[in-house]
Amino acid sequence: MLIKIISERLGIATDKVKNTVRLFEDGATVPFISRYRKEATGGLDEVAIGNIKIMYEKLQALTQRKQTIIATMEEQGVLTPELKKRIDSCFDSVELEDIYLPYRPKRRTRATIAKERGLEPLAEIIMRQNVADVKGQAQRFVSENVPSADDAIAGACDIIAERVSENERARNSIRRLFKQRGMLVSKVVKGKEADGIKYSDYYEWSEPVSRVSSHRLLAMMRGEDEGYLRVSVAVESDEAVGLLKNQFLAKNSLSAIYMLDAITDGYKRLLAPSIENETLTMAKQRADDEAIAVFAENLRQLLLSSPLGQKSVLAIDPGFRTGCKVVILDPQGNLLFHSVIYPHAPYNDKEKAASLLAKWVANYSIEAFAIGNGTAGRKTENFVRGLALSPEIFSVNEDGASVYSASEVARQEFPDEDVTVRGAVSIGRRLIDPLSELVKIEPRSIGVGQYQHSVDQQKLKERLNTVVESCVNMVGVNVNTATKQILTYVSGLGPSLAENIVKYRAANGSFRTRRDLLKVPRLGNKAYEQAAGFLRVIGGDELLDSTAVHPESYSIVENMAKECGVSLEHFITDASVRKGIVLEKYISGAVGMPTLADIMDALNKRGLDPREQAKAFSFDANVHEIEDLRVGMVLPGLVSNITAFGAFVNIGVHQDGLVHISQLADKYIASPSDVVRLGQQVMVRVVDIDLKRRRISLSMKGL
Repeated sequence: MLIKIISERLGIATDKVKNTVRLFEDGATVPFISRYRKEATGGLDEVAIGNIKIMYEKLQALTQRKQTIIATMEEQGVLTPELKKRIDSCFDSVELEDIYLPYRPKRRTRATIAKERGLEPLAEIIMRQNVADVKGQAQRFVSENVPSADDAIAGACDIIAERVSENERARNSIRRLFKQRGMLVSKVVKGKEADGIKYSDYYEWSEPVSRVSSHRLLAMMRGEDEGYLRVSVAVESDEAVGLLKNQFLAKNSLSAIYMLDAITDGYKRLLAPSIENETLTMAKQRADDEAIAVFAENLRQLLLSSPLGQKSVLAIDPGFRTGCKVVILDPQGNLLFHSVIYPHAPYNDKEKAASLLAKWVANYSIEAFAIGNGTAGRKTENFVRGLALSPEIFSVNEDGASVYSASEVARQEFPDEDVTVRGAVSIGRRLIDPLSELVKIEPRSIGVGQYQHSVDQQKLKERLNTVVESCVNMVGVNVNTATKQILTYVSGLGPSLAENIVKYRAANGSFRTRRDLLKVPRLGNKAYEQAAGFLRVIGGDELLDSTAVHPESYSIVENMAKECGVSLEHFITDASVRKGIVLEKYISGAVGMPTLADIMDALNKRGLDPREQAKAFSFDANVHEIEDLRVGMVLPGLVSNITAFGAFVNIGVHQDGLVHISQLADKYIASPSDVVRLGQQVMVRVVDIDLKRRRISLSMKGL
């Protein structure tokens, strides 16, 4: 049943879903399935496979919830065969909770108190609406706990009000009304006007909840969390009550006056607050999903930023009063030396700083400068450029470097160095290989999100971890140089096995083959199957270990080489030999064209990093502060963040400018990510400068 539901909801063929779920149940990961099990999934990509996993887990959780509900209702003695059948066949969480609502254990309410006083039969009489003398009937229920007929009627109406609010059909009709006609309203909290000025756009705001954008809703809800705004969803009360009257009020009702009071009370006191909260929750979930999707795509682009590659790097963490921390890294990112220079105020020791930099460049054969883009970044970059030294100069985004430098990971790597040295090392390593360095930082600490602190933090963490895992496995990992942090994200490993690999490597030396991984404590055949294809052994004993070809397919490549009459090494290194291969000859029961095509692709790209190499960049030499800007200027910049409403661009003035989505291209675009990517070098035109609020508006139209 679950397979069929997933198939229908995702629009994916049943057999593909079935095979994918079977692989998940067998312990396979999303990267492994999408890369090495294309025959089973019919070539589903990583996104589709991930969606199947998410939906399967949600439906499993729903199944467990149904079991809990059934058990609870059985204990209460209220589970009828009809109710059980409905629950068993229900696969919608909202519908399930509506079914369960009348039977769910709850705190004492006005209705439960009325039931305790024996007023349920009177409620039934009123609801049948065929008795004119309701007060006469109510007189029968007067007792020590019910002083008068009016008290009896009030209690009975409380029971009716709760029934109305818990009625599944009534909830659905009001739910639709809120969804279709609900207005999201935001108002400033009285007396908070001055303190909450950054939310002034939302002091008197109203728009249909069905059309509110992710960033506006999250901004409003953050304003509410901080105590400056009140956010609500409203519908016309008369229209809502009218819908309920049509359902509950009989045409010739003899107790209409009491029924109408109970219906109105049930709506205003119980049903409206419940559905309003549900509507806001659903809107928040949609906004979260959109914001998380933006963050995830930004993170993917950042992790896959162009690496410089293995070159000697002199990295500088700029500063004024504390000086500029300098570290020198070898091509593998190992720390060789560190010191401090003071080229800026208050010391202005430019001559000594220049002499030292020139000496270090010569002594360590430096191939590139990596300069942090934070405080004093532009001044330091300009100072280094003025020295006319031979290494290329790169500005490196510092976001999250301070988080890393104070982390347990950094303390383990550099127990004898302070945070300033660790931060500078991180800047340099980000240039050499952004992916290997950024995986050491909690993804949420990398500043490429949109309201990332306002969204569901567990959902955000899970999605971002998935992105990191995807990027690591797409690029591949050198098992003999990889850190524990990056190994953690390799398919099938995790923190424990990653640590065991590093320990084994330290004790026994470099791995000579992929098969040697099976000697690592607790790394069994299943983990090896999942991880092996993503781990590379460079310069080892097995030629294919340096490729993305999975060990289970080595025999195929060996047979190809044999039939071509050449050695395996010749077959792997000579692309012209492989051109004569007829792949169809190698199709078997378990191996189809997708796997064979991937094998050839892996051999053609042997040893190649799928990322582009980093390119040097420089800001306009005449622009350093926001005060230097003039409307109409055309400047070079780097895309620093992408949101649903536009892209932020660093133009070297300590304040990123916004290119609104309407200014990103000369034609209509649905999403900023359609035309820009994180870290992209772009040209922008200054269209507005707000010095008071430190805001810069930019445009890319016509450039």
